[in-house]
Amino acid sequence: EILFEGAQGTFLDIDHGTYPYVTSSNTTAGGACTGSGVPPHHIDRVLGVVKAYTTRVGEGPFPTELSGEMGKLLRDSGNEYGAVTGRPRRCGWYDAVAARYGVRINGLNALALTKLDVLDGLDTLDICTAYKCGDKTLTEFPSDVAQLAKCVPVYESMPGWKAPTKGARSYESLPDAAKRYIARLEEVSSVRAAIVSTGSERDDTILRADVLKA
Repeated sequence: EILFEGAQGTFLDIDHGTYPYVTSSNTTAGGACTGSGVPPHHIDRVLGVVKAYTTRVGEGPFPTELSGEMGKLLRDSGNEYGAVTGRPRRCGWYDAVAARYGVRINGLNALALTKLDVLDGLDTLDICTAYKCGDKTLTEFPSDVAQLAKCVPVYESMPGWKAPTKGARSYESLPDAAKRYIARLEEVSSVRAAIVSTGSERDDTILRADVLKA
């Protein structure tokens, strides 16, 4: 078997991202074929990596961005600083509208949900399930970046959890509220999480065999 690992995120894709706030190449799953010469019919599974919240580096529209204390808390708890430049990443709540677009444009079979432990101890968690743009409610990601810049998130709230998820290595050991949060992310993202990461150590990874086999 061959594993292709993409660099950068879907929304930095030069064709399908939030142009002009993009990179110079194709960062979506299709880029694995154009970059390697491996034909599409040999790609049998696509795993999408998402955080339990949302981040963005650099300029561009970011509907769920948190600019106050909560944004700083996520940034510091998640060590959201560029590995090379040290530039702080912009942080916000989970954006299911963007996630659904990523699922569709990449043909995702499952998610690898990372940094769940960063949300440990929060009283309430918000999930963006739609955008409000003027008098319209959008459930699909806008193709016009100018329209995206005018969108405000429509949130639903869920209770957080007090027991830590950090270092958990089995799904059963997660707090019930964390399991409910993951289940809701799966519902609003239209795909299940096959992997859940709960820390920075290599072994802080939960593999969900039932999802991996599906």
